[in-house]
Amino acid sequence: MRIDIITVLPELLEGFVNNSILQRAQKKQLVEIHIHNLRDYTKDKHRRVDDYPFGGFAGMVMQCQPIDDCITALKAQRHYDEIIFTTPDGAQFDQPMANELSLLQNIIILCGHYKGIDYRIREHLITREVSIGDYVLTGGEIAAAAMADAIVRLVPGVLSDEQSALSDSFQDNLLAAPVYTRPADYKGWRVPDVLLSGHEAKIKEWELQQSLERTRKLRPDLLEAK
Repeated sequence: MRIDIITVLPELLEGFVNNSILQRAQKKQLVEIHIHNLRDYTKDKHRRVDDYPFGGFAGMVMQCQPIDDCITALKAQRHYDEIIFTTPDGAQFDQPMANELSLLQNIIILCGHYKGIDYRIREHLITREVSIGDYVLTGGEIAAAAMADAIVRLVPGVLSDEQSALSDSFQDNLLAAPVYTRPADYKGWRVPDVLLSGHEAKIKEWELQQSLERTRKLRPDLLEAK
């Protein structure tokens, strides 16, 4: 899998993608993550990639030319399954979407900035618009990092225990059951006896019951969506 991230602030992403799970995925050659500085594609001598919006609106808008040239250069080298724009008014990013995107071969993530991008880019080049929540960030780098992390950890071979990803919260629209580790008794705080029983069927039953109870209490909306 290959993920190309287009940004005006590559330094915000370089440390993130070169550590932890994302670094491990790249070292295993299971995933390629490439960060592209949008300013490298502008024709402006001052390396500007934004301008004032028509109509007298407040703020600055990212221009067509550098975005178009960057995406065109990438598309000339390979086919992309999705060209994603991170924007507050996009579709909500969730676990099912992460699952879907993890099955693709090549994706581009364009990080929004300022008051957004020239809408013609959204009309003609973007294939999917995605939001990580109903709030506004200074830029799309945090959203791109969150999406890349959620997607890459699902790629087969990235996690040492592939079953771990399948039992995460939001798989099957349920929150994960509580988890415990040694010691079994810490200051009188005991691990539930069923987890120490070795009885696989009873443990599975407990796990499902806990998932349902926690989801009903904390995120009842997930049960309504099932």
